[in-house]
Amino acid sequence: MVEIMSFENRNYAFAGAFVDELTRSGLRHVCICPGSRSSPLAISFARNTHIRKWIHLDERSAAFFALGIAKYLNEPVALVCSSGTAAVNFLPAIVEACQSSTPLLVLTADRPPELVGWGALQTIDQTQLYGSHVKWSVNVPPPEATPSLISFVRSLAGRAFAVANDTPQGTVHLNFPFREPLEPAAVPSDLPDSQSQKSEDYQGRPEERPFLKSISTERAPASEKIQQLASELTSQERGLIICGPDSNKNPAADVVTMAQRLCYPILADCQSQTRCGPHDRSLVIDCYDSFIDDRELKTSLVPQVVLRFGALPVSKPLTGYLQQHPTARHILIDDSGWRDPFHLTGEIWHIGTSTFCKQITPFLKSKTTDGEWSERWRSLAEKAGNAIRHELSETNDMFEGKVFTELKQFLPAGSILFAGNSMPVRDMDTFFPSSELPVRFMANRGASGIDGVTSTALGVSAVSQDRLVLVIGDISFYHDMNGLVAARNFGLNATIIVVNNNGGGIFSFMPQVDYEDVFEPYFATPHGLTFKAAAELYELDYCLADNWEKFREAVEISLVGNKTTVIEVPGDRKLNVMLHQQIRNAVVSQIHQNDGARDD
Repeated sequence: MVEIMSFENRNYAFAGAFVDELTRSGLRHVCICPGSRSSPLAISFARNTHIRKWIHLDERSAAFFALGIAKYLNEPVALVCSSGTAAVNFLPAIVEACQSSTPLLVLTADRPPELVGWGALQTIDQTQLYGSHVKWSVNVPPPEATPSLISFVRSLAGRAFAVANDTPQGTVHLNFPFREPLEPAAVPSDLPDSQSQKSEDYQGRPEERPFLKSISTERAPASEKIQQLASELTSQERGLIICGPDSNKNPAADVVTMAQRLCYPILADCQSQTRCGPHDRSLVIDCYDSFIDDRELKTSLVPQVVLRFGALPVSKPLTGYLQQHPTARHILIDDSGWRDPFHLTGEIWHIGTSTFCKQITPFLKSKTTDGEWSERWRSLAEKAGNAIRHELSETNDMFEGKVFTELKQFLPAGSILFAGNSMPVRDMDTFFPSSELPVRFMANRGASGIDGVTSTALGVSAVSQDRLVLVIGDISFYHDMNGLVAARNFGLNATIIVVNNNGGGIFSFMPQVDYEDVFEPYFATPHGLTFKAAAELYELDYCLADNWEKFREAVEISLVGNKTTVIEVPGDRKLNVMLHQQIRNAVVSQIHQNDGARDD
């Protein structure tokens, strides 16, 4: 697999050895942005036949595109750019990678030290450029074709790949200062003094070097501690399992097996990959977002213990409910840090979801009956689901939440549903019901930013054989329109549904809406744009779906098409707020009509 290449000058000896070692470590994808200073890296990657190259014109879109690949494959992806502000444009995606524990290798080119701080064009201080948002940052020394430095750069490549991949995964930033010539021009003086030694020797012959493997930092709890916890959980009836966003493709089977032994309901965020699928979903609770913030229910549904897996759930009502019960025993199972912004957790297990469930399940005694607690949660979810379906069937308005219930009818098995931040991801969590349909749910929820969503989703589409459907808001879509060029250039087949309510719809649910003198221009930010021209610019199919019949037809056609389609759904922000509230009122009314709030 390893290719030993000759080199023309010190830059290409250095960069060539670095790229070669990344190949040995397992790197398969690199996103490259154009630039002169980065030529040694770009050309060295171009010469490597084992790494797939994705060329992007825009650094910001490139970074989010790489993020999408890394998220889907769960492996490091490299990014290459020139010096100066080109590198700064990687930052939003790096922040998202940091918050979502996604592995990236950011390779920035730089001017040599003698030019930094002396007014050279396209030169900024790139030392520690990304601050605390990266796991490791290295200012690489200027290249030399010496045995010691070539051996160093090989070790650096292997270590960088391992650090990015170690739990918790994240970004490694390597800053390469290159002196001219930047092109692969032959420079005899750059060759080793001993011409009897072949240039390959100065690649640091890989067969003579130890291979640097990633070492997992996942902690293995002692068996007696697992047994003790199992005994304690078995004695508690009112337990909850909260499954937050999880990058694992299939933790559901292990979570469900454990839950069945405990008879604990599972409140499953869509992105937990537990809400939908062919596994047993009898304990999986959906629709909780629509009723859990009811005051009477919050005070009557008192848990004794909460097992929370992974990242914080999308649902704000759910986190409010958890805050309402700080005296419960809150246990966080999370191998990506201490994700407890509300400081409720009494204990944290630094271990993966599946690993934890597999270790504790054998020590759990099966209960003979489900119990009143779990039955009540299932009853609440059933009534909430019935009320939601009734309300949606009664409206012909282009309600944003209905997009997800409609999509459920058309998504093929194994498809990927990617939701933009702000309203789309919240509506997906509220309105996409539990189903046996295997769907993988994704979003950029690390930093929850609206930027780069299109590019991230298209990065996922580029390396997946499954159909990708992106539901995104108009501001977020506008923010990353330049990312659409990837759909055309790479011939991607994706469905992009743009919910266009002419502004930031989520702000209409916030207190700022009451300040009429400033709300529209400073928060709602209406733009008056439609996106047909954007689709035409990038040679994508387009449909304006201003009624549900057109929407269904457009989705069906796009899912069997061979190119990317943009489906624009017009919305109304005020109507959207009203319909959300109407549905919540109907859910709570239906629940109290039959259930009543009672103490447990």
